Amino acid sequence: MEDGLLVKWLVAEGDTIEAGQPLVEIETAKINSELESPVSGVVAHIMSDEGTTVDVGAIVAVIGEPGESVPRPSTAKPERPSRARRRDRTATDGAARETAQVTPVARRLARQNDISLDQVRGTGPSGRITEGDVRRAIEESAARGAGGSVQVVPAARKLARENGVDLAQVKGTGPGGRVTVADVEMAMQAQPQPIAQPDGAVSEVIALTGLRKIIADRMMQSVQSMAQVTLTTEADVTESVRLMADLVSEWRPHRLRPVDQDLVVKAAAAALADHPRLNATMAGNELRLMADVNLGVAMAVPDGLMVPVIRDADEKDLLSLAKETRELANRARKGALTVDDVTGATFTISSLASLDIDAFTPIVDPPQVAILGVGRIVEKPAIHDGEIAVRSMMFLSLAFDHRALDGVPAGEFLRDVKGRLEDPAWMKAASEAPATSGA
Repeated sequence: MEDGLLVKWLVAEGDTIEAGQPLVEIETAKINSELESPVSGVVAHIMSDEGTTVDVGAIVAVIGEPGESVPRPSTAKPERPSRARRRDRTATDGAARETAQVTPVARRLARQNDISLDQVRGTGPSGRITEGDVRRAIEESAARGAGGSVQVVPAARKLARENGVDLAQVKGTGPGGRVTVADVEMAMQAQPQPIAQPDGAVSEVIALTGLRKIIADRMMQSVQSMAQVTLTTEADVTESVRLMADLVSEWRPHRLRPVDQDLVVKAAAAALADHPRLNATMAGNELRLMADVNLGVAMAVPDGLMVPVIRDADEKDLLSLAKETRELANRARKGALTVDDVTGATFTISSLASLDIDAFTPIVDPPQVAILGVGRIVEKPAIHDGEIAVRSMMFLSLAFDHRALDGVPAGEFLRDVKGRLEDPAWMKAASEAPATSGA
């Protein structure tokens, strides 16, 4: 997160407030949340109007003591040093620069691409280093090449940035291989041209903002940064269907009705514990196997998709998983999910069974390395015990990052999930296991 939209102020200037009292509703990239007051006092100044997008770390309100006259802070942006002054920085300046604020996204991106933040000029509030600053540093580093001799004309760099041209792919024709404006223009001509829009009246234009925009950005990041492969298998879930029927009366006191997703979540959580390379994240060139199985379960909401997280899913029984899934779904529909509810997933499950979809290709949500797509259950003829019989069948599709693992371990995981769904008696046995007690 680099900025947020101030949706609605819940207080006004002059109001007396208590520590922990909500001040303003904020729309972030994923969810709406409330910014709470860190102290008690009086709202002296509101610095930004409703509908304003503010950077992380920006001052949005000033709180003073009762009766205190608090001057309004200046909103002027800090003066940035000239290019000449930047060239003349001393070692002392560099040491002081280590304390510059850096957004988490920018810090992670710099670490993944071996970029020293000491060499990155921050353009955010108070010199904060943003993701855009780091991406420019990456672009400049790539343009210099391994020998560090290739230079880029400032106007060429600006033109490349405005038109999405990767300077690392541009051959410089200037003195010493310097990349010129003409070089960038040639690269622009070689790029695929924008797709022509069809003629005719446009009934409506919908801007990709808020949740819809962050989904679009993350999906593009996913397909551009990963070597994604999808494996699909068909599972005979006849016994799972029977188990769900048996559980209907047992779960009635809990006001729950078992659904196929409950069993898939349980099977996937158990399989992940045995296949840790799927329960992992990518950080640069590192594959990090995660100690906890935190399952993200994709849920449709208006204009988007939310993925609340079931933590330590492999340690919970079937009924507990079903209860937690329903609770998260209810909060998602009401817009009551918190930041903690939607962060920290190590693996994701996405189901389109309710839409009568048989199979599909899900997209991995970085930095995770895999996602399981679940189709509908269909009764159809199948071979069972050497004979043709009507069986309940379901497609399972596993998309994974081929950089993190190969097809064999991915296939072994998918086969494990399939086997657990085809013979699900262990799920009920695990739920009914008596607790041990001392003599």
